[in-house]
Amino acid sequence: MEKVGLSVILCLMMLTIPLIAESKEEKQDDLVSIENENTYKQMSEEDTMIEPSKLVEELLEDVNVEIDNPLLIKSLNESTINPSPIAFGYRANVYLGHWPLSYQSESSEINWDFQTINTNEVNNVNGEKNEEIYYYQIEEKHVKGALTAKVDQTDQIKQMILQKARDQHDFPLTFHAVVGKETKLSKTYTVPTSKIGQLKANIPVVKDTGEVTMGEVYIELKGSKKNLVIKNVTKQEVGAYIPIANHLTFTFETK
Repeated sequence: MEKVGLSVILCLMMLTIPLIAESKEEKQDDLVSIENENTYKQMSEEDTMIEPSKLVEELLEDVNVEIDNPLLIKSLNESTINPSPIAFGYRANVYLGHWPLSYQSESSEINWDFQTINTNEVNNVNGEKNEEIYYYQIEEKHVKGALTAKVDQTDQIKQMILQKARDQHDFPLTFHAVVGKETKLSKTYTVPTSKIGQLKANIPVVKDTGEVTMGEVYIELKGSKKNLVIKNVTKQEVGAYIPIANHLTFTFETK
């Protein structure tokens, strides 16, 4: 009996697992691009990729803390501190400030129905034939992403999280998604007689959570040598909700 019971459980598990996977795929299939139809022409945000100069690259190699903040790398590239090659015995520490150094993503998932931005409705309760409903944006809507924790240098941290999220998702991610008034799609849904049909349009977002590393950055000068020194390193859990631009998911129901 125990063997029979175990076999039944295993069979049920084998049947259930594909169904779960299928439901996730179906949700992604419901994602619709409105890039061409959007009446608000949203500009794509380019990645702020800053390549370190040869000197800065050498400085970063000698630091045991990861640094991927593009603004900090840009600041180091522009540094003009060059000690004299004959300055024997010369020592100095130049404080460059307290910086976000890097962001490490720990999880990144999509909330397909994060925020409803539009509802179209057709009342066919007293109708004599089926009616049709389609997506038509009634008002211009703005959906802004945000960090999940209070931190300093918010803009820099958002940029680092955005870069890591784009590495994991093949979608146009932005912290400010806009859908213009009168945006519409031609696909229709049927509202039967004696029913009220509602079609909701939703903005999906990526929720990325991880850890940001912060620290005080110094340029240390010893004679003719220049080193990068990081002090008082701290870590903080942080995350962000990042909207997917020019994409919607739809929920249709009758009641």
